[in-house]
Amino acid sequence: MTTLVTRDAPDFTAQAVMPDDSFNEITLSAHRGKYVLLFFYPLDFTFVCPSEILAFDRALETFKEKNCQVLGVSVDSQYTHLAWRNTPVQSGGIGKVKFPLVADLDKSISRSYGVLLPEGVSLRGLFLIDKEGVVQHQLVNNLPLGRNVDEAIRILDALQFTEKYGEVCPANWSLGEEAMKPTTEGVAEYLSKHGS
Repeated sequence: MTTLVTRDAPDFTAQAVMPDDSFNEITLSAHRGKYVLLFFYPLDFTFVCPSEILAFDRALETFKEKNCQVLGVSVDSQYTHLAWRNTPVQSGGIGKVKFPLVADLDKSISRSYGVLLPEGVSLRGLFLIDKEGVVQHQLVNNLPLGRNVDEAIRILDALQFTEKYGEVCPANWSLGEEAMKPTTEGVAEYLSKHGS
């Protein structure tokens, strides 16, 4: 697996099923000027995946308010994505989620992000890409381990805070809390207030 943090996010163009059930070609670099939360999941019609997709969907307005586009990717086709969207949640589907699901049938996107397993499905990779197209955060979980959407929002907040104020965000920092100046004195001051 390759660490992509600090590198340009691998660009791609692929078919996706859109929130209105249409098919559309999506190019990652077309989202420059916005943050992108790109997440990979193993397969449609599985078990942990719908819980994550629905959790991202419930938080979608929060991501939008923060100028962040959410994109989900799996090795399924856009047709399978559409079928899953058209399956009610109570029957194992995901319903009408409001962000695009990208088809990676040839597995090239998963491969370029380093999340493709030898058996042909993707690990639960999550990549936060900044407005310039640079990966600022990546998290990869094994198949049975679902992600925390609140943590994804916290990391987005931290990135935007550091970009705006030039300060750094200490352990467990959340929006509205004090950050640190990136100097020895700044760290010492922060730790004297908040314990070491």
